[in-house]
Amino acid sequence: MLSSASNRVLTFTLQFSSSLKFSPKTHIDYRPRSLHSSIMSSASRSSPREALLDDSGCGGPITLEEWQRWGCISPVPAMVNAVIQDLKLLENNIDAHMVFGGNGGKLQGDFKIQEDKKHRAKYETLADSDKKFQFYSSRQIACRLLGSRGYLCQKCWLPMEDCMCSKVKPSSLWHGIKFWVYMHPKDFLRQNNTGKLLWQVFGVQAATLCLYGISEDEEIMWNAFKDAGKAKVWCLYPNHNNAPKTVQDAFSHQTSADMECAYSLTNKDRPLNFVLIDGTWSNSAAMFRRVKEQAKLAWGEEDIPCISLATGASAMHKLR
Repeated sequence: MLSSASNRVLTFTLQFSSSLKFSPKTHIDYRPRSLHSSIMSSASRSSPREALLDDSGCGGPITLEEWQRWGCISPVPAMVNAVIQDLKLLENNIDAHMVFGGNGGKLQGDFKIQEDKKHRAKYETLADSDKKFQFYSSRQIACRLLGSRGYLCQKCWLPMEDCMCSKVKPSSLWHGIKFWVYMHPKDFLRQNNTGKLLWQVFGVQAATLCLYGISEDEEIMWNAFKDAGKAKVWCLYPNHNNAPKTVQDAFSHQTSADMECAYSLTNKDRPLNFVLIDGTWSNSAAMFRRVKEQAKLAWGEEDIPCISLATGASAMHKLR
């Protein structure tokens, strides 16, 4: 799930055999790239491009259909669409184009300078720290969504000419397990992110995306946790304050046959929930703190069981 370039927390290795209109002046504009380019090079050298804004509705707010095509299951975050509306109004007021570029769809040019001033001013008006946190996350996601329209494949998050969806073979995850990919906004739509492979392979109901700081996403995840109970929630994270458990501990040393039987008889609707933190090492610390804060609100204590994976499988695992 995490690239070696950004020193991330978790690595999975998988093998595969409009109601709101923007001004019509704005268009998508990027140079075509050779088809033989590697995934990593295509993820790192995109040229500046303007937001896709035309009469087809592609320039309006994020619709539920578009939102869920990117891998989400929640309703469209209200604050994300509010940020998009603010960007549209700023574009009209200063008569400048929204230009995106680089890995992650970052704003560039004169518009970025003006938008940066506006968003900092709005951030200061938010007295509630949680509102500031949600605004930060929503702005990150809104810009990535606008900068990726018409450029990235909505399933594999790669440039359309490098789409790898045909190479992915769906598979079934055991019904006693559910993954929650708890993703930092800066990793959302990142072309070299591999967390997206989980729901591409297993489906969004078995491996569900939850965006850090998006209240609609976090509410769905924590409602599921409270329904399942604390004993069925595990976090894949190297918690240094407590000795991490092993995968065997999570399954109480039962055989797969025993687990299958127990699951079908006693807990059919409540699988084991595994939180997979998808972010850089620096960002993951804040994400894990939020998990503990939410656990305290849900169960009265912030201690949440953590799982560690065996690291002796390869030299690369030892290095990371």
